[in-house]
Amino acid sequence: QAQLRESGGGLVQAGGSLRLSCARSVIPGSINAMAWYRQAPGKQRELVADISSGGSTNYVDSVKGRFTISRDNAKNIMYLQMNNLKPEDTAVYYCNVRTNLNPRTGYWGQGTQVTVSS
Repeated sequence: QAQLRESGGGLVQAGGSLRLSCARSVIPGSINAMAWYRQAPGKQRELVADISSGGSTNYVDSVKGRFTISRDNAKNIMYLQMNNLKPEDTAVYYCNVRTNLNPRTGYWGQGTQVTVSS
């Protein structure tokens, strides 16, 4: 069964940095895209950044220039480097992997909490 596990969340002051990791077990099929989402209290889950199988990346406007999504295919790990964090970045961060066999919802991790204090 495919598994994703996020780590690296925590409490940080505004202006600080964190690096999130998403380690995945063997996933059936070929990967179409991997992504980081976040959900703040009382808000809908939103896409933060994604990376395609070809390496193209996209970011939500609010994190452009501050966050970087990357992957290490040899280690089956995806990262989200978050710099210059702001209190509005506070949320639970989830990783998501979509494959050719599961292209719509994909697989989800359990989430990791990021809290940015002002």
